Amino acid sequence: MLVIVWWLVTVVMVAAHSASGVVELYWEVENQFWSPDCAEGSTGFVITINGTFPGPTINAVAGDTVIIHVKNKLFTEGVVIHWHGIRQNGTPWSDGAAGLTQCPINPGETFTYNFTVDKAGTHFYHGHYGMQRSAGLYGMMVVTSPKETLHSDGEFNLLLSDWWHQSSTFQELSLSSKPMRWIGEPQSLLINGRGQFNCSQAWYFNEGGLKECKFKKEDHCAPTILRVKPNSVYRLRIASTTSLASLNLAVEGHQLEVIEADGNYVTPFTVKDIDIYSGETYSVLLRTHNPSPPRKYWISVGVRGRKPNTTQALTVLHYAGASESGRLPSPPPVTPIWNDYKRSKTFSKKIFAAKGYPPPPEKSNKQLFLLNTQNLMEGYTKWAINNLSLSVPPTPYIGSIRYGLPLEYLNFPGPDIIENYDINKPPVNPNTTVSSGIYKLPTGIVVDVILQNANVLNVEVSEVHPWHLHGHDFWILGYGEEKFRPGVDDKKYNLINPPLRNTVPLYPYGWTALRFVTDNPGVWFFHCHIEPHLHMGMGVVFAEGVDQIVKMNIPREALGCGLTGEMFMNQGRH
Repeated sequence: MLVIVWWLVTVVMVAAHSASGVVELYWEVENQFWSPDCAEGSTGFVITINGTFPGPTINAVAGDTVIIHVKNKLFTEGVVIHWHGIRQNGTPWSDGAAGLTQCPINPGETFTYNFTVDKAGTHFYHGHYGMQRSAGLYGMMVVTSPKETLHSDGEFNLLLSDWWHQSSTFQELSLSSKPMRWIGEPQSLLINGRGQFNCSQAWYFNEGGLKECKFKKEDHCAPTILRVKPNSVYRLRIASTTSLASLNLAVEGHQLEVIEADGNYVTPFTVKDIDIYSGETYSVLLRTHNPSPPRKYWISVGVRGRKPNTTQALTVLHYAGASESGRLPSPPPVTPIWNDYKRSKTFSKKIFAAKGYPPPPEKSNKQLFLLNTQNLMEGYTKWAINNLSLSVPPTPYIGSIRYGLPLEYLNFPGPDIIENYDINKPPVNPNTTVSSGIYKLPTGIVVDVILQNANVLNVEVSEVHPWHLHGHDFWILGYGEEKFRPGVDDKKYNLINPPLRNTVPLYPYGWTALRFVTDNPGVWFFHCHIEPHLHMGMGVVFAEGVDQIVKMNIPREALGCGLTGEMFMNQGRH
């Protein structure tokens, strides 16, 4: 059995260990025919890494140097990979954000990512060019600590995603058309890259009238079974790399003890199921019992936050000694009602930092108010922040800053706050303009960001937006309803034990406040992690410590496009 001394758990925050190692990998990224959900008559393709989907799991120890040589074998498009949850202290050019920290890797070329994994935790990686995450470019990254005091009888990784039968290129074109052609809800949900379309493992309960799933050994959609022993404790490392869907995960007949969120330990709490938004990661403890006779239990994943048109994803918790065949005696857990936001907020508000984590600074030096709206630009549907829709330039920001290129966007305007905006109604003036969306932040200051949600263009709808910050963890100071009230709501902030996260949900018609310290010079994305929303402009950029960026020794291979690429070519001619 597991014995946990909670006041010692937080030693995993130690950034490095005395005998740091090197993890060196060689990856080839290419398209392959694949059917993650075994849809009949539909032979699609995914982006694979070394022929696998999802990509290989990276296992490292805090303090290790990770070196990954990425060769792009896609025929017609570039590629970059973002290491989600890794802060890239001192190596911002390895963050893997196209147009911000590097140029896309051209077909046939290789780029080497070289960075230190500075803390333990459950992380993942994914493509950050176009909508390649929707095409399957993702995988798990697990960083452990030699000083870990939490021990279990075993671990399982659960990488959750959604899947469309249309290609990511088709989706990009649809979202960028005039009028916009909405891509709709995903056809399937995937657990570790495996799902079932138009059939169900629980068909005999007449779940939606779906037929029985019949798997062949070679099928890409055959579920990964979690095999466990009785009277044991297992750590489930869960990551959501969905393109659109917010999810809920439950294990039939078992409770889940939440212990980690986004690579940071939290004060443990027990729930029947967890909500997980795109970009979030969790570790939960699952305690098995001793069923007699041994049996199997459902693990179910369903859609939250959007009106679901996608069948639950299912796999099985298989106790040792249980029959390999045979039907489970009970139906899968039912996903909570999709628009029960009160329930969702209750889960979010249960998350507090574990003992030993530092509290946030008591005051901030700067406040940014970011209003999330849906807008129009010359008839094209866009998402905007303070009425400006993000457009990333062809020359990476970090290169333009490093070499002092005289570009207009380097004036660091940043979207200004919009006063007197009615968040409960469609915008009076729906039109937006394109912006580089870049804020200049000096190092060593404390920044508060207040995310404010609003109504979409036409109907009485406000959507969930999970926001992700590159290069940092932040403290979640609080959530609120309706419009944020300066001088009132900020007095209710949790400054004692707010959780440290890198991704946070912004709920409909409400606000979320977070605080971070500018202690990592670089150019960092802050954006909605829903793939279509970022594609349509929902993000901003933080240029942090510009005076230090201009002194950085940035690898030239990261900047071989746009004006920096031209500059290097001209230098080579002399």
